[in-house]
Amino acid sequence: MTSPLLFQPLRLDGLELENRIIVAPMCQYSARDGEATDWHMMHLGQLAMSGAGLLTLEATAVSPEARITHGDLGLWDDGTERALAHVLDAVRDYAPVPVCIQIAHAGRKASSEPPWRGGHQVAPDSPRGWLTEAPSALAHADGEVAPRALDREDMKRIRDGFKATARRAVRLGIDAVEIHAAHGYLLHQFLSPLANRRSDEYGGSLENRMRFPLEVFEAVREVVPAGQPVWARVSATDWVEDGWEVEQTIAFAEALKARGAAAIHVSTGGVSPRQKIAVGPGYQVPFAERVRAATDLVTIAVGLITEPRQAETILLEGKADAVSLARAMLYDPRWPWHAAAELGARVRAPKQYWRSQPHHLKDLFKEASFGQR
Repeated sequence: MTSPLLFQPLRLDGLELENRIIVAPMCQYSARDGEATDWHMMHLGQLAMSGAGLLTLEATAVSPEARITHGDLGLWDDGTERALAHVLDAVRDYAPVPVCIQIAHAGRKASSEPPWRGGHQVAPDSPRGWLTEAPSALAHADGEVAPRALDREDMKRIRDGFKATARRAVRLGIDAVEIHAAHGYLLHQFLSPLANRRSDEYGGSLENRMRFPLEVFEAVREVVPAGQPVWARVSATDWVEDGWEVEQTIAFAEALKARGAAAIHVSTGGVSPRQKIAVGPGYQVPFAERVRAATDLVTIAVGLITEPRQAETILLEGKADAVSLARAMLYDPRWPWHAAAELGARVRAPKQYWRSQPHHLKDLFKEASFGQR
């Protein structure tokens, strides 16, 4: 019997995923000065045992000022590298899942409170705040402190920061790299005319607005060994009139593909509080479908994908090549097990849990065998 498409392998450059379920990057706001903590050990440990084909680390800042909040994970110096190595070593001891890192800079959406404290901007003179930086000196929302506009030296510093973080990720044995160009963070700010009002060659036309994000991609691709996949996460629309739209996303995806991108991860929104989003099950999938059809890039869909048959249908109908789950995985860290059971597939589980295989599902866990005196 043919396995459901959701549980068939997917190749990204030289990396083959065991199935097409990807654990999306999910910020935890629980690092200390950028360093991973025991929370990350618990959080990533349970997701690594989920049976998903790929585990993506949360948005990982390239510098202290690149963090969304004071509690964001970072990878910018030896201390942050050691802390993350400690977590990854523990995960790998028990769960052989490939790991992807999402490398990020928050731009003008940095210096924020975590969601459970309201998520508002933290003033630059606060002990846990700082002056943000962005393509243009435009505040994200009315009443906020405007960011400092980046000059050329700043842009070189940031580009070098992405490159240095990618080098550290490679040294940590991370299998894939996703560059965060979505959700209103720095690279999305360069792309969107709502946030980028520059008058130099990095602003104005679509070609100019894409220039810096593409330079960052090239810098990262340069230091990640051949065969290890690099791609970007994008917001396909700003959901605001005269903002970034799917046609521009397609052009950006084509440019990324020409530079060696292995995939494109299609999300939406985040650059403006004026966005008007029509939320519903799979509401972002049509954007992924359009990008995939236009570019033929391996496409990852995300956005209220919660049910196994819903995910399988998205793949069968050619709307995407993989699905990325965030909140659904937090709510049910064994989602891939339950999806395999429902769709009649097999999934990998740690041997310590093999005995949990339901009595009526004799062949759910791969390689499972157990006995007891």
